Amino acid sequence: MYLNCKTVYSFCYGTLTTKELVELAMENSVDTLALTNINSTYDEWEFVKLCREKNINPVLGVEIRNGHKLCYILLSKNNTGLRWIHEFLSAHLTTKTDFPFVLDELVDVFTIYPWGTKDISDLTANERIGIRSAQVPKLFNQKDLSAFVILQPVTIQENQTIVNDQGITETIDYYYLHCLLRAIKNNTVLSKLENSWCATRDETFVNPTTLFNTFKNHYALVTNTYRLLESCTIEMDFQDDKTKQIYGGSRQDDFILLEKLSRQGLYRRYGKKNKLANERLQKELKVIYDLGFTGYFLINHDMVQYSLSQGYYHVGRGSGANSIVAYCLGITDVDPIELNLFFERFLNAERTSPPDFDIDFSYTDRDDVMEYLFTRYGKQHVALLGSCPTFKSDSIIRQLGKVYGLPDEEIKTLQRTNTPTCAKTKKILQYGPLMRGFPYNPSLHPCGVLISNEPILNFTSLFMPPKGMPTTLMDMFTAEDIGLNKFDVLSQRGLGHIRESLSLIKQNHGKEIDIHDVKKFQRDERVKKQIREANTIGCFYIESPAMRQLLKKLTCDDYSTLVAASSIIRPGVAQSGMMRTYIERYHQPEKVEYIHAMFKEHLSETFGVMVFQEDVIKIAHYYGGISLGQADILRRAMSGKYRSSNKFNEVKKDFFDSAIALGRDPAEVTEVWRQMESFAGYSFNKAHSASFAVESYMSLYLKTYYPQEFMVAVINNFGGFYSRELYFLELLKCGGKIEAPCINHSDHYTNIHRSRVYIGFIHIKGLQDKLIEKFLEERKINGEYLHLQNFIERTGVGLEQLNTLIRIGAFRFTGKSKKTLLWEANFLQKKIMVEAPEVQPLFHEEPLTFQLPELIDQPIDDLYDQMEIMGFTIGNPFAMADAEPADFIAAKTMPSHINKTVAVLTYFIARKHVTTKNDDQMFFGTFVDNELEWIDTVHFPDVAKKYPLHTSGFYKIKGKVVADFGVVSLEVQQMERVHYKKRSYDRF
Repeated sequence: MYLNCKTVYSFCYGTLTTKELVELAMENSVDTLALTNINSTYDEWEFVKLCREKNINPVLGVEIRNGHKLCYILLSKNNTGLRWIHEFLSAHLTTKTDFPFVLDELVDVFTIYPWGTKDISDLTANERIGIRSAQVPKLFNQKDLSAFVILQPVTIQENQTIVNDQGITETIDYYYLHCLLRAIKNNTVLSKLENSWCATRDETFVNPTTLFNTFKNHYALVTNTYRLLESCTIEMDFQDDKTKQIYGGSRQDDFILLEKLSRQGLYRRYGKKNKLANERLQKELKVIYDLGFTGYFLINHDMVQYSLSQGYYHVGRGSGANSIVAYCLGITDVDPIELNLFFERFLNAERTSPPDFDIDFSYTDRDDVMEYLFTRYGKQHVALLGSCPTFKSDSIIRQLGKVYGLPDEEIKTLQRTNTPTCAKTKKILQYGPLMRGFPYNPSLHPCGVLISNEPILNFTSLFMPPKGMPTTLMDMFTAEDIGLNKFDVLSQRGLGHIRESLSLIKQNHGKEIDIHDVKKFQRDERVKKQIREANTIGCFYIESPAMRQLLKKLTCDDYSTLVAASSIIRPGVAQSGMMRTYIERYHQPEKVEYIHAMFKEHLSETFGVMVFQEDVIKIAHYYGGISLGQADILRRAMSGKYRSSNKFNEVKKDFFDSAIALGRDPAEVTEVWRQMESFAGYSFNKAHSASFAVESYMSLYLKTYYPQEFMVAVINNFGGFYSRELYFLELLKCGGKIEAPCINHSDHYTNIHRSRVYIGFIHIKGLQDKLIEKFLEERKINGEYLHLQNFIERTGVGLEQLNTLIRIGAFRFTGKSKKTLLWEANFLQKKIMVEAPEVQPLFHEEPLTFQLPELIDQPIDDLYDQMEIMGFTIGNPFAMADAEPADFIAAKTMPSHINKTVAVLTYFIARKHVTTKNDDQMFFGTFVDNELEWIDTVHFPDVAKKYPLHTSGFYKIKGKVVADFGVVSLEVQQMERVHYKKRSYDRF
């Protein structure tokens, strides 16, 4: 009876969740139900699973539409038919072509056409005409009803009456909610929404008895519909591992290869006589083989080897770094023996699905690595993993505000206050919560790649996002649930910094650096000094103000401390107070009191504080006595994965029973459990922290020995905690001679020759990419530009773009002032464009000369031009401050003013908002002084409210100098915005 049901995965059309649809069927005693979302098969696996739980026979299909036009409904008779639907849907979604309005005869798929779209006499054996309740009168003269079925679309719920939070009874009109979703989807205001874009009000889950009565004079349609649905069966397996399992010829061949590669890596990493490493390798290989994950390791190794062959750089991180096999294969550079990393955190006999290897590549290289996987393992077996962004509170108000035509400021106010001010905002707050969690379009997982054993279309349909690679209509949760385990191929700007740094170092100094020789970097005294002094700007994961302060508080200069710092900096640890506890114990280890001897034995490295997820495993195993596999299940349960099931309570009981059986004190066990439970939710995987620290050392080494090349690489990769302005200031501090963009010396991106740095044209706001490409290519072919006229003749540049280039100083090689060049440009550009010959002359003529009065540029005007055109000044920005730095104390003298009130002149860099327990707002600020030295500030709620902090500019700040573990900051008492100096022509 119900062969055309839609859920929220019809994307801004249906209003029923998959679970709600199945529950409606159960409540109405329906035993067969079809899912047919619009051009989507996103929730088909979830639908089948829910139907099985309710003893409902699931039927899978799809509703095909071209835009708003319904073409037909497809229902799979069996798995072969479902595969055909996946292929058919994917072919059109990946090529973004319209569907045919009429199909050829299909064997394993039923096609249901809406009334009037296909002549009855042309129907094939598996084609039907769907009749809706309102169309029953059209059957009056129809004698042969064998090809007709009931078409009762299910799109929305019946209206519901509820009592809201204020105790007021109100009616929820789900058709109205549907209309709001359609307006959002079509990017229009509600008043302009067309009826043809929407469902009809009767598309609800009508009770079977009501349907029978509607078609009582044409009961053959009821029989036809039942027979059609009953002839559809689907088999979907949720148990078997569907990921590609065999890398080579057989499972045994794969193991022989994995063992050979691992042993070669073992000798390279540890030498031939390391007994501990050899024993651990053998142990891991056995677990990997027994669990059937040999192919998984080899595919990751293959991916890494390809990247190395192309000169790409990677970092393997996450729990995979717990594996010595991964270390020996070169998938990671984290030594699990050195850091005492538990393999069981990554893989254990009680884990049925492989964990993820998180492998980072530069953003410039990642797509090529993905394309390699498609080529290497076949496009039939490889796809990117999809995702489903959902509506959240702020985005709901934003979208519905647009649908109602509200002004931007009113929308922002509603987001902030959640208080209705008119009938429209009341409607937003009434219907908005109903949309929370609805998916609004299929999208792309940030890094997941699926490589399946069988063709990927056996399991899902594909679409084509802007990424340009086939992507599943399936998210990571469904993929994991059915045994399709993703390969994580991530990208990050930090590796882009490293890659370009190495290229610039080779170009500038002729040196090649083995960036994976991390142990060398860890021993380097100059690198250690950089960490202690927190000179880490631009370095991956350790450049933020909070991280720099933590490094100073810890006087960190070794690998293990840096690994710990990468974990305790996380918000949960800091907010729980354990970060401070760790720092205190770090400086006074002799005063640490351990709750039990096992804590001292196994957590002495972290002074009894559970810093890492592995610490939970250690305590559960050594103190509680449960197996390492059980301990990892406990860790995952505590982090939330199993909290909704009985698994959490089962493992908790096992822990208590086991610990007490070992003779532990019950009160002590309760306290240990409390600590474990509180720590596990926010603690960090140690291998993850170690992987971050490895990349931090790579960056640190390059910054220490080649700071200018490193900072240019950071600038060119547009990645980091701070704005590009700060990175140019850092480049200035490390001796870079920064030049404004120059027509003859700059490139698209910033370049460096020795220590001279020319800012790239990409930093000039409004300068067209096509023009940049044109004049750079012309320069490459025909040489440097001789003068302004020569540039205009050779490029045909427009006057607005030309003026921008002049104002930024790109023609200073002519020796003329910008004012003079602007005057000449206005004349020359118009003259040359009018008289421009069709063919460039063979010889350059002498430029026109002009008799002009002396026009002199003022330095302050140059600074304003730079700020306006690039967003930052070249050099020290304090030249623009209308205040005298000498009247204030310098940042470097603050340690001599502890507990004293001082005044400083600062330039804003960054800020971080914090909400207190009383819901008050405070923030932490980061500034520099005239000597470009750091000043960190604390703005408590009363000060934050009285003295607003904008996101740019100069400030006079008065406050108390305080120190915490030797790190100085300023508790702000008063703030005053400092004006910029006036332009030269504003002074008169």
